[in-house]
Amino acid sequence: MARAKDPAVRSHLLDRAAHMLRTRQPVTLRALVAGTGVSTMAVYTYFGSMDGLWKALRQEGFTRLAAKLAAVSTTTDPVRDLASLGAAYLANALESPDLYRVMFDAGFELEDADAADEALHCLVRAVERAKTAGRFRGDVDPLELATHSWTIGHGLASLVATGPLPHQALAHAVPMLTALFVSAGDDPVRCRRSVERGWGQMPPAGPGTAAPRP
Repeated sequence: MARAKDPAVRSHLLDRAAHMLRTRQPVTLRALVAGTGVSTMAVYTYFGSMDGLWKALRQEGFTRLAAKLAAVSTTTDPVRDLASLGAAYLANALESPDLYRVMFDAGFELEDADAADEALHCLVRAVERAKTAGRFRGDVDPLELATHSWTIGHGLASLVATGPLPHQALAHAVPMLTALFVSAGDDPVRCRRSVERGWGQMPPAGPGTAAPRP
């Protein structure tokens, strides 16, 4: 009888591989499992091969991101929801910075490219709701505005989660997102309030740093 696979083992191997890549360690079969308590056979059990591991590694980043975005509640304020999605995106990057680096490395294939696109589609749907609610102008292109919003979030994630800027720099998202949404037709005062509420879903800074202030 085949032994049931343990999701925790799979997740641990993926996190370890991502960490080894970031720290420029050779990711060999033996090095990957060293100190984990599992044998090299685990790589074949969970991924089929090392090539399978690489595909799963990049996909895992988007899988975790999708779970974060799906957990964001839909409210009657679509602009707040847009900011909340951005906060969830940043939270995912802060929680799994090593995987976040790999997510956008086109050198690794994806198992499911459509699943990776879902992050952008979440933003597109929120923009469409904002248009329907009269918060954004009718001529606003949802895909274009969603892409601009993602660019802001991705830039901050890259600079804070995996780059040189401190956690406090995340506070820059509030004025940047407010300016973007006001340019799409939202009222400045109402927009600022919505963005602050949505961005308030960001987790606090870790030890030794101050939480960002909107």
